[in-house]
Amino acid sequence: MVDYKVIFHLDENDPQRIKLVLNNLNNLMQDMGEENLELELVTYGPGLQLFLKASPFFPHMESLAEKGVIFAACNNTIKGMGIAVSELLDSVQVVPSGVGELVKKQHQGWIYIRP
Repeated sequence: MVDYKVIFHLDENDPQRIKLVLNNLNNLMQDMGEENLELELVTYGPGLQLFLKASPFFPHMESLAEKGVIFAACNNTIKGMGIAVSELLDSVQVVPSGVGELVKKQHQGWIYIRP
């Protein structure tokens, strides 16, 4: 059984902000133990760039996916930016809306983090 469910949110394509989010995810797993966490990273707007196969952070994303981090991409952003789902990392789940995903998870008791 998972002790903590935590959702992170990224809506920027700023390398410093991306590094902060990725470091926060890794640090939390080290601190709390991967087995005690269910983690999700939801992106929308410019933050969606992190989930592209062409992202310079691809190796970091693959490592997090292997550790069980859930990646959720906003379908509204995908459509609005004209991105093909095939351009996204294979581990990415498409949700109807990024903001809606945040609301749903918080309503279910998930802890919300915006680095």
